[in-house]
Amino acid sequence: MQTTLAVLFALMAAGSNALATVLQRYAARTVPLSVGLRPALIGELLRKPVWLAGFGAVIVAAAFQALALLNGELSLVQPLFVLELPFALFIGGMVLRRRLPPRGWAAVGSVVAGLGMGLWAASPSAGVDRPRTEVWVMALASCVAAVLLLLAVAVRRPEGRLRAACFGLGAAICYALTAALLKDATQAWNTDGAAAFFTAWQTYGFALVGVAAVFLLENALQSGPLVASQPALTLGDATVSLSLGVTLFEEELRGGWFALPMLLGALLVVCGALILVRVPLIHTLVAPDAPR
Repeated sequence: MQTTLAVLFALMAAGSNALATVLQRYAARTVPLSVGLRPALIGELLRKPVWLAGFGAVIVAAAFQALALLNGELSLVQPLFVLELPFALFIGGMVLRRRLPPRGWAAVGSVVAGLGMGLWAASPSAGVDRPRTEVWVMALASCVAAVLLLLAVAVRRPEGRLRAACFGLGAAICYALTAALLKDATQAWNTDGAAAFFTAWQTYGFALVGVAAVFLLENALQSGPLVASQPALTLGDATVSLSLGVTLFEEELRGGWFALPMLLGALLVVCGALILVRVPLIHTLVAPDAPR
């Protein structure tokens, strides 16, 4: 029953995130392409009602995500957010009254089939409720170092695929880390009540890292084509979340021959995502304006 609830809440969170994606990325199209790391970008977007509505959808998604993580493993919940991209296409299609072409439906099928196959093969099992402090220190240090390295590469490159991919992967790491911090914080609430939640460092950690993730995502969208940033974001989030689930929460994945369908599932997701980001509807919704 708990697994079913985790999947249901994760799907609702992915749908809310998809709505936020459509609204926020539509707002991001109205600002110029970035040629540098732009802290002022968030300030510009905060003045746009559409972006603020999208941010509200992010908050709703975070609530659903917290419920999903309370009932299920990080290794199960976060990979389901791969479905955010197909959901965004459906929502965008309804808003703009545009139909998804046949190759788009085939790509959605590839993503869904690959995700189902991969999660079935991995079959994540429950680990510890609260990771040890020393393990948290190692995880935080590794994630921060990886993000800083990606930023160092990105800011030295002109707008283009590499820059967008670096920002997208940095955002993915931050989103995965946000989920891990959120899971720990919600367990504190579940075990010791609201007071423990609001006094836990993880609560303020996921808020801070979540803001960093949004910042990096917006810079990714302003730095280059979606075909570079979206796969890095989608697949990076799932991969880093699996790693954090295993190392932080001691969740176990099936090994042996199950690694083969896991890899095949990941390949199907990659292929589907690469096709989806080339669907014209995606570019109508989120493609940045030309430099000016």
